[in-house]
Amino acid sequence: MKVLLAEDSGVMRKIIARGLNSLWVDDVVEAADGAIAFEEFKKDPNIDLVLTDWNMPNMNGLELVQAIRGTGSKVPIMMITTEAEKGRVLEAIQAGVNDYLVKPFDQPMLQAKLERVLPQASS
Repeated sequence: MKVLLAEDSGVMRKIIARGLNSLWVDDVVEAADGAIAFEEFKKDPNIDLVLTDWNMPNMNGLELVQAIRGTGSKVPIMMITTEAEKGRVLEAIQAGVNDYLVKPFDQPMLQAKLERVLPQASS
């Protein structure tokens, strides 16, 4: 399984990537902002899932979601962010996010969300 991870914090990117690798994800493509992530997405048609932070420079997570959905892609997208207010969650869902995970989170929470977005992944 290949996951595109857009997160501007290098430390958080490594934590999430390690968490993904300890589950069933064997390939994590890391991007430091939404613009880099979108370029990676356009280059690789084999992305199974996109995980994105909301607050990033150059292109934020919401803009990334809109750009990906603008290509017609149905790839599952999960927002991982500190933005927990209901209006923000609804805005992300309306933009095309499949699920939402609020930081801080633990490994079981990440796994449960991944299984919800990609039920076939845990089998």
